Amino acid sequence: MNKLVKKLGAVALSGVMIASVFAGCSSDGNTDNGSDANQTTFQVGICQQMQHDALDSATDGFIDKLTELGNANGYTFNIDEQNANNDSTACATIAQQFVSNDYDLIMANATAALQACATATASSQTPVVGTSITDFGVALDIDMGSTDPTGINVTGSNDLAPLADQAQQILDLFPETKTVGCIYCSSEPNSLFQVEGVKEALEAKGVTANFYSFSDSNDIQAVTQRAAAESDVIYIPTDNTAASNGAVIDAACQEANVPIIAGEEGIFKNTNAVATLSISFYEIGQKAGEMAYDILVNGSDPSTMNIWQTSNVTPYYNADMAEKYGVTIPDGYQAYDFSAES
Repeated sequence: MNKLVKKLGAVALSGVMIASVFAGCSSDGNTDNGSDANQTTFQVGICQQMQHDALDSATDGFIDKLTELGNANGYTFNIDEQNANNDSTACATIAQQFVSNDYDLIMANATAALQACATATASSQTPVVGTSITDFGVALDIDMGSTDPTGINVTGSNDLAPLADQAQQILDLFPETKTVGCIYCSSEPNSLFQVEGVKEALEAKGVTANFYSFSDSNDIQAVTQRAAAESDVIYIPTDNTAASNGAVIDAACQEANVPIIAGEEGIFKNTNAVATLSISFYEIGQKAGEMAYDILVNGSDPSTMNIWQTSNVTPYYNADMAEKYGVTIPDGYQAYDFSAES
């Protein structure tokens, strides 16, 4: 039994949460994950960890796809969208309210939201579909592959871009690099997972990678300034706190004249980075919506559903920053159109 299942079992037995009957469970004790044959309206809660471009796009993709499928097939999904403002306690409160209100399914957007929703649903077994999660095993403390089923009432779509390719991107754009500073939030376990992967790939090429972690937004400026002073290039993984403090990171790195490579499109934009190799968060949100539909309407069991991972990545570059740092952009890159942003 993995550590998370033990932890969730302990929470369920403690009686801290209000017990409720999980979605689709009929009065005769049926425990199928799906609805009864006559149910056409479903209550869906969204717990989004915080507001920023990537997570917002994933939520939009989820709602759009679930609504599209519902409209096409005669089902209604009443969606209660809640934002925790990057407060783990708020994530737990939101998740517990969804369970207490007997919602049919919960979508958890980002790591802290997923952890809170998995804990809150330990007793009810309400299906949870996560998205914007780099690695579900790391987030939930389960020994599993990146695309394996979780074995519990949780499934979803991850946001893992190929880490070795991101490391190679740094070397393709900045071939003289000797030292890379990896900046991440220490409270986000999936951020550590990413920088460890990039560090391994860089060091295999003879490049030193050093870690610079901040605990929250209060120390991000000082950490970034130190990293920029000690590095040739800064790498920032998919990290929610970094994404919300992009202007601070940008200012510190530009002052030190050190370029940034970002792990995803939102951080790329917010930090004014030179380039990124990014997935589409809207796409992974859409896939999470498809999975939610399959659970609610078709009765699929989230515990046996593989985590979905996209193979679509796009290399973007920032023309102004590329010119500033004298970067030669390889074939296949797209110049990002910042003017299209609202």
